[in-house]
Amino acid sequence: MTDAPQASLPTLEFVLRNFKNFNARATRDALLAYWRHIEGGGRMFWAVAGAMSSAQLGITLAPAIRAGLVHGLSVTGANLEESLFRLVAHHSYIDFPHYRYFTKDDDTRILNQRMRRVTDTSIPEDEAFRAVEKYVVPMWKRATESGERRFWHEYFYELVESLPATSYEGNPDECWLLAAAQAKLPIVVPGYEDSTFGNIFASHVKLGECGAQIAKSGIEYMAAFYDQYRELSAGSGIGFFQIGGGIAGDFPICVVPSIKYDLEAPVKPWAYFCQISDSTTSYGSYSGATPNEKITWDKLTAETPMFVVESDATIVVPLMLSALLECKRAPEAAGKLVSRFIG
Repeated sequence: MTDAPQASLPTLEFVLRNFKNFNARATRDALLAYWRHIEGGGRMFWAVAGAMSSAQLGITLAPAIRAGLVHGLSVTGANLEESLFRLVAHHSYIDFPHYRYFTKDDDTRILNQRMRRVTDTSIPEDEAFRAVEKYVVPMWKRATESGERRFWHEYFYELVESLPATSYEGNPDECWLLAAAQAKLPIVVPGYEDSTFGNIFASHVKLGECGAQIAKSGIEYMAAFYDQYRELSAGSGIGFFQIGGGIAGDFPICVVPSIKYDLEAPVKPWAYFCQISDSTTSYGSYSGATPNEKITWDKLTAETPMFVVESDATIVVPLMLSALLECKRAPEAAGKLVSRFIG
C-alpha cells in the first residue's frame, strides 16, 4: 500500500506554505516537532484547560486519539463532563455570536432560559446537566452502598460507554471522552471538585446520600500517575502538549520532579513541550510563564524542544491536529512535503 499523493495533505501544505513568522512559525515548528516525536516512536500527553469541550475540540481531538496521536490526558472536571454534554445535548445548545454586546439584562434572560453561557455558546441546564445527573448519581449511590472507590474519570468512562446510541444528539465520532474511554487512555482530573458535577457530588455528600470516599483524591491521582508516567515515557519518551494553564497543566507536569526528588527514583524528563495559550507573559503567572522557567523546577531540560504559541487554541489546535492526522495517514508523502518546504 503506497502513501496518498501530496494533494491529500491540504492542511499540512497550507501550514508549511503560509506559516512563516511569529505565532504562525511557532505553530509550524511545534507541529513538525510533534510529528517527528511520534514518528520516532514517542508518545504525547495532553493537558486541556479552558472550555475546550464546549468549543467542540472533540471534532479533531477524538480522531487524533483513535489515530494514536494522543496517549494520555490531564483535563479539568469541566472539560471531562462537557465532552459528555456535547454528546447528549448538542442540538439544545444555543450560540450567541454577538455576546460582546450583551448587557446584564441579556445575560439574565439567558439565565431564565436555563442556559449557562460559555463565551459565545451555552450549555442547556435540563438537556445536559440534569440529563446526565439521572445516570451518574445512581452510580455514585451504588458505589457508596458497595464501598467501591474509583477515580473521577472512571465514572464518566463507564457512563459514556454504556449510554445507548439513541441518547446521542452529537456525533459520537467527535466525542473525545468516548474515544478516550474506548482506548482506555490514562487520565488525571486534578481539582475535579471545581466542576458542575463536582458541586452536584458535594451536595449529595452533604445530604448523606453519597460517601465522599467513593471518589479517589487528587493525591491518589498523582500516586497512580507515577507508574503511568514511567510506562508512557518508556522508549522514545513522552511529550507534553498543553492548552491553557492552571491545574490541568501544572499537576501532571510536576510528576517528573516529584519522582526524582520525592520518590528519589530515576525518571526520564518530558521529551517535548508545547503550550497554546492566549495568556501573555506576566509576573508570577503560571499560565504566562515561559517554558524555560520550568527548567529551574526540573520539569524540562535545556534539551527539551519547547514551543509557545500565544494564540486562541480553538484556532491553532484543530489546525495542528488536522495536519498531524494527515501525516499519520500518509507519512511518506508528509515527509516529502516537509522536505520540499523546509529542506
